Amino acid sequence: MERREQVVLENMCMIRDGSKVLVEDKTGKDIRGIIFPGGHVEEHEPVVDSVIREIKEETGLTIEDPVLCGVKNWIDDDGTRYIVFLFKAEKFSGTLTSSSEGQVFWTEIDEVLKLPWIWGMDNLMKIFVDGEFSEYYMNAKDGWKPLMK
Repeated sequence: MERREQVVLENMCMIRDGSKVLVEDKTGKDIRGIIFPGGHVEEHEPVVDSVIREIKEETGLTIEDPVLCGVKNWIDDDGTRYIVFLFKAEKFSGTLTSSSEGQVFWTEIDEVLKLPWIWGMDNLMKIFVDGEFSEYYMNAKDGWKPLMK
């Protein structure tokens, strides 16, 4: 039995500053809407290094000590598995700067779900903020479902 599959690795990070979180209004061709910043893990790149790099590229900020808090994953129509490593960070430095990926801005954490988010953000917040579960998974048969710790 083959144990390999095509996988795309990505990351996302909720950066918190007191009661505020940093969000990004994505404007790319594949995704539009409000999301936490992040991006792809490059070939042979450590996952933690990838989230630090992506946050710097998309926000101008350098995060320190990102903490892995969960995973979002799904199987795409072509059979490719996408895995998004979900991080939180509270220590950062630098000047906030938007990029070609989209505009970045701070918002109150209790206002997050009132914004025009990408799909599934309500369940992602249960990972990022509440720690209610650690995996968010979708397959064609069952749709999206949170998986408990």
